[in-house]
Amino acid sequence: MARVLSVVALLAFAVVGQAVSPSTFVTSQDRARLKSVFEAAAPYPDTQSAYFSISGLKLLGAAIPNAQDACKQISKVIDGGNVASIYYAATAASALGNCKIEVPELRKTLTDAIKDDASVQDIVFAYLALKNLGLPVDDASTNKALLAALKTDDSPQSHGYAFLAAAELSGDVSKFVDNIEDVIAQADEVDDKYLQFEGGLFVTSLVVDGAYRLAEKTKKAPAVAQDKVLKFTNYFLSRKHVHQLKSAYHFLSVIKILTTNKFHVPVAVSRASPVAVTQAEPSVKVYVTDLLGGSLGEMTVTAESARHLGDDAVVLSKKQFTPVASDKSLFELNFLEAKPAKGFYKLTINVVPKKADPKLIGITGAEVEVKVTTKVSVENVEIGVADKDQATAAKTTRLVYPNKATNVLEADHHQKIVMKFQLKDKTTGQLLTAHQTFIRLTNLNTKEEIIFITEADTTLTNKFDLDVGASSKEFDSLSGKYSMELIVGDAVIENPFSWHLTDVSLTFPEGGETKPDKQSQYAKKPEIKHKFNEPEKRPPATVSLAFTGLVLLPLLILLILWIRIGVNVSNFPLSLSAVGFHVCLGAIFALYYCYWVQLNMFQTLRWLGIIAIPTFIFGNRLLSALASKRALWIAPVSVVEPVHFAIQSDHKRSRKHK
Repeated sequence: MARVLSVVALLAFAVVGQAVSPSTFVTSQDRARLKSVFEAAAPYPDTQSAYFSISGLKLLGAAIPNAQDACKQISKVIDGGNVASIYYAATAASALGNCKIEVPELRKTLTDAIKDDASVQDIVFAYLALKNLGLPVDDASTNKALLAALKTDDSPQSHGYAFLAAAELSGDVSKFVDNIEDVIAQADEVDDKYLQFEGGLFVTSLVVDGAYRLAEKTKKAPAVAQDKVLKFTNYFLSRKHVHQLKSAYHFLSVIKILTTNKFHVPVAVSRASPVAVTQAEPSVKVYVTDLLGGSLGEMTVTAESARHLGDDAVVLSKKQFTPVASDKSLFELNFLEAKPAKGFYKLTINVVPKKADPKLIGITGAEVEVKVTTKVSVENVEIGVADKDQATAAKTTRLVYPNKATNVLEADHHQKIVMKFQLKDKTTGQLLTAHQTFIRLTNLNTKEEIIFITEADTTLTNKFDLDVGASSKEFDSLSGKYSMELIVGDAVIENPFSWHLTDVSLTFPEGGETKPDKQSQYAKKPEIKHKFNEPEKRPPATVSLAFTGLVLLPLLILLILWIRIGVNVSNFPLSLSAVGFHVCLGAIFALYYCYWVQLNMFQTLRWLGIIAIPTFIFGNRLLSALASKRALWIAPVSVVEPVHFAIQSDHKRSRKHK
């Protein structure tokens, strides 16, 4: 039982190792690309661009072009009232070395930013800017302000900034150190291989970078498990192709700290040779480096196992790589010595430094994928024509690659074309099958192609039968001469080929000879021109006139009724608003008529929008005038009635007195 448990534990350890060990590093091509990103930022539009560009070039160890001009540009674009702008300018100037920034007007902005109610970012930027400018700063008050600000905003980004500042603070920074483990626990895991924070590369690099800088200050390893460090590393390396200035700087900064810190240095085991292992190139080569491609000293590199991905067969174990004399980081292993079958393999690799170094992590369970390829030969090729009812035996012809049959095969709709062949591994002599085995028939006149798939039986013999009559629809019943080719290909076959076997003459029941004017399927097709639907035919004029009369009939009835009941036309107000409103209203009815006979909907809506504006204005004023006039009519009644009532009361009183 104990033995079984040990095996299970070993397998679990191998799974963890293979999931998190880095398999790439920052190559010389990556460094050149990052350098071009940093150099392209000049001339600097703002201090942030200057900071990322200059600091990035410094991390690469590259010269900063036109350093004096860069210093002048920083002084021109700095915003004295913005803490972030001052921080970026001060840090960039410090990176340049011989660059001074005017201090007096900036000092007050920075000192005022260090307070309890300020944001973590402003406090950190102000503190680091004062340090870079060589100005005095109160570390105790900064420490207090940072802790107070973190109570308001405890996001990973804020903690990352706080770690960077705490790495420069004097005094007790234990509270910041204690926060590292809690912040790391908030990272999201992806595919059991990556760890990242919400916010992507910027936030993740900020936290990891700050945590290790703080660890360097306290000389105590950060509370981060090794497998988490490797998962963070995998995430950073997956983003190494960034082209944005800010992302490029943060990527390079965190990779640099993961390479130079004294606690956790991930080891990258990456394949240096092509993925295919062939007879000409039988060796698997791997690089064993740090994340920046640097040598880690003398190493013992061992292939713990090589497992076939198809059937899980293990073809080698405990096989040691040989160092390459020309490169201390390069190791090779003759993989074909184990005589592996063709296919894909996964090598599990362990690395042991000659001189023990506890800071190296990811040295066990690294995985490298390779594929073993082989050359194939095609043998026992037979092709011929047989009757569909198989009343007589097929007359077949043997072919030898790459020769073409001398005679043209002829088959009509009562016959079928038959073919069989075998593929053999040239190295082992064993029969095999390929993923892609096609028969392509191409009409020699129209160049149209039809492709069929061959199938292998239990004896690994590939067979192809073409029933000419049943396949007439696929050929469009197009009789004529066709070229017949065998196409063989596979991911693990070194010599894929296309072999012109023979020409065949096919005769279909419904078709005759190929028409010379028949266009190829690849020929230019006629242009497709969009045609709008034609308008429907209008009804006869009598119908239209009758309908128009019915529409106008209510208006005629209205006029007749006005004449009978009597309309006081003289009471129509001759004001601008009244005349304008009715004119606009009439214009709307006229527009509807135009829509009926000529305009389309979009034209009508455009004109209606124009007419509606004065209609609304005139109508509003007309209604206001009518409301005011009505108020004047009602007001005298309300005044006269009380007077009349008072007169009647006095008259009654006098009569009673008498």
